[in-house]
Amino acid sequence: MRTLAAVATAPKTDLSVTELELDECRPDELRVRMVASGVCHTDAIVRDQWYPTPLPAVLGHEGSGVVEAVGADVTGFSPGDRVVLAPASCGACTQCIAGHPQYCEQFYAYNFGGSRPDGSTQFTDDGVAVSSNFFGQSSFSQYVNVKARNAVTVSDTVPLELLGPLGCGIMTGAGSVLNVLRPGAGDSIAIFGTGAVGMAAMLAAVAAGATTVVMVDIVQSRLDLALQLGATHVVNSTEADPVERIKEITGGGARYALDTTGVPAVFAQMTRSLALLGVGGLVGAAPLGTDAPFDIGTLLTSGITIKMIVEGDSIPREFIPRLISLYEAGKFPFDKLVTTYEFADINRAFADSESGATIKPVLLFPRA
Repeated sequence: MRTLAAVATAPKTDLSVTELELDECRPDELRVRMVASGVCHTDAIVRDQWYPTPLPAVLGHEGSGVVEAVGADVTGFSPGDRVVLAPASCGACTQCIAGHPQYCEQFYAYNFGGSRPDGSTQFTDDGVAVSSNFFGQSSFSQYVNVKARNAVTVSDTVPLELLGPLGCGIMTGAGSVLNVLRPGAGDSIAIFGTGAVGMAAMLAAVAAGATTVVMVDIVQSRLDLALQLGATHVVNSTEADPVERIKEITGGGARYALDTTGVPAVFAQMTRSLALLGVGGLVGAAPLGTDAPFDIGTLLTSGITIKMIVEGDSIPREFIPRLISLYEAGKFPFDKLVTTYEFADINRAFADSESGATIKPVLLFPRA
């Protein structure tokens, strides 16, 4: 069948909205009509080849939609089911079996390889294969074929138009706090970066009961929004040294900290902002081969722990419904981060995300 899709063809080049041919749904797959897809920083850096996914490619990995067809070997899904799509994993390696699918031993091949594991692509253009199955989905297409394993059934109590980012950006930020760092009631946390991941982390920290929540960024409007959504303190790092301010606010250093930027200098600030025996995490993506300064002399006696975090170390079928429950209870208002765009305006959504004008762009597909 023919499907409308956005194709990335070259680094730092606008995506081209065109029609492609979608292949048949495999026995272990679902065909999903996309309702919405978030635009994530990872889409931009893959378009620009920080990570070498083959181009031309249909990117997108924060999809939500409705199941239209179910493969012969699939159980637990029916046409009409509402689903959020999550990253792909093999389900059979040691990490998947242990409940850590975001550290799947085949994670890169399944999510960045540009094809199914057997080498086939779901999209072609006049018979020529188009790199696809990005994060197991390629959600910048009106229809996709996805493995049932990386689809999460959701209720009809929350609009599908809102839910796509729960499959990556929002899950990553919230999971980094709730699944990995795990601050408790009364704890302090400093979060560097007020993009979608950082703001989701902040919302999760507030929901977890942290009572000192410090947000650091250079965009004052985003810091102002952070205060409205639950941050107790903000630091504009163009105006003050964030390490000094965090230590002043917390009385010596934050119990927990998270860098969502992937900027080496910011990572170093995050490590220095921690209290004795503090726990820090990194989720911000950087080009492969990026080194960051880490003061092993000064920090040796601090006893800190630094964790590298992928997708919030989440089990999507457990964690996405959990986030929805928190949202419905009024404890995780991630909708305040979302701005919607028509699918045809995908390149404006990318530009607004890059400039900081929009925290989390979500594309809405035309109804088939």
